[in-house]
Parts: sequence; structure tokens; C-alpha cells
Amino acid sequence: MPQDRERAAGYPRVRRTVDHDAPDRGPAAYIGEFVGTFALVFFITAAVSLYVEPGAAGAPAPFIDFSVIGLVHVFVLFMLIQTLAIVSGAHFNPAVTAAMTSIRQIKPIDAAIYVVVQLAGGVAGALLTKALLNDEGDADNYGAVGITDKLDGAAFGGFVVEFIGTFFLVWAIVGVAVHPEALKEWAGFVIGGTLGFLVMVFAPLTGAGFNPARAFGPAIVSGEFGGGGTFLLAFVLGPVLGAIAAAFAYFYLFIQPGKKGPEGMDPVG
Repeated sequence: MPQDRERAAGYPRVRRTVDHDAPDRGPAAYIGEFVGTFALVFFITAAVSLYVEPGAAGAPAPFIDFSVIGLVHVFVLFMLIQTLAIVSGAHFNPAVTAAMTSIRQIKPIDAAIYVVVQLAGGVAGALLTKALLNDEGDADNYGAVGITDKLDGAAFGGFVVEFIGTFFLVWAIVGVAVHPEALKEWAGFVIGGTLGFLVMVFAPLTGAGFNPARAFGPAIVSGEFGGGGTFLLAFVLGPVLGAIAAAFAYFYLFIQPGKKGPEGMDPVG
């Protein structure tokens, strides 16, 4: 039965009856989001600092560099989802939280707390990278994202890349972790694999943020925001709008087609 698969995978059950109240989250969920985002940002920024050659953020780097970084995303996210999904839902990303809020899978007050602890976790993870690698990490701004020469530094191009990448990431998340008929035991592999693939494709263009917390942490630590307006457009608005668009699209097409809005969505509980 689908519900048995959900419980076996550690994911909350998706109700089949309409209920407009998403479940309350608590301190354990907030801690889970902080720890998960901290670990995600630390391992990613450390890997970027160690494996991507200095200057690769603004110029092409060997494909092997981004392949390694993509694999780091796969395995880190897989581990975090499998261990923390049952605790917090395993967002680790303000854009994902915005998407889940838009389809009523999390209450706005809990979503706001999630975003705060995710941003704090991102900064903490980047600080640990700086503390451990010091000059080694400084060459790549401690894993900071940035629009590369392949896009001619265009803010709108960065926005489009981050929008598209986050759209497909959240499309996978909703499909495998929210849909009531999904094989949720595969969620960690599917979501981690999707993110790793997207990183391999798009990292040469923007660094493949797809996550405002992942972008914010190293930007704070290195002081490299790449121009405030550009950073906001490409690495905050791009992921958030892409995530919400994906959540709505999947909802309308596959979960409850024909509904007028997310008020018809059966919340997690």
C-alpha cells in the first residue's frame, strides 16, 4: 500500500481527505533544518574550495571539477534526506520551504522559522569551511556562487539558469516526496541525483546555487555578493520563483488536477 511505503521510508503520511491545516512543526524540526543546511553548505563549499581550480567561478574549469562537485551534492543530500526527512521534511533550502508553503504543506509561521534557521545554518557551514581551509578556500571565495563569463555576467541570464535549475529540483521533490502515490523510499536518491545532475550542467554558468541559503552563507563569509541587485535577482528570486512555479505546476497537473488552487491540496500530516 502507498501509505505503508510512506511510513517505511520515514516520511509523513499525505492525507487523502481535505484538511486546510498543515501540521505544526516544533523545535526538533527547526534543529533538523539548521543541522541539515549547515552540513549541506559545509560539504559543498569545502568541496568547491578543494576541487575547483581558482578562477573557475569566472572562467571554464575542467568538467571533472564539476563532476566531483555534482557527486558531492548527490551523496550529501541523499544522506541528509534519509536521516532528517522524518524530523523536519528535509527542506534545507528557503526556496523549497517557499514552495511547500505555497501548496500548504507547511504553515507560514513554521516556514518563516525554517528560513531563518536555514540561513543561519548556511552561514555556519560556510564559516566552518573558512575556519578549516583559510587561504585554500579564499581563492574561490569559500565556495561562493557567481555568474560566470559564459553568461557575460548578465544578471537576467543568471536568474533564468537559477529559475530553471530550481524548477526541476522542486519538480522532483514534489513528485517523489509529496505525491501520495510516490515511492518515497526512493526520495533521497531521486532528489540527490537530480541536484547532482543539475550541478554538473549549470555550475559552469552560475555555480549552481538553486538554494538561497547555500548562496547566502559563503557570500556573507567572503563578502562577495557579486553586486547586491544581481545576487538578489539571480540567487534569491530565481530559486524562489522557480520553486513555487514547479510546486504549482506539479499540483495542477498530477496531484489534484482541476482544482482552482492549493487550498484543495491535502496537507502533510
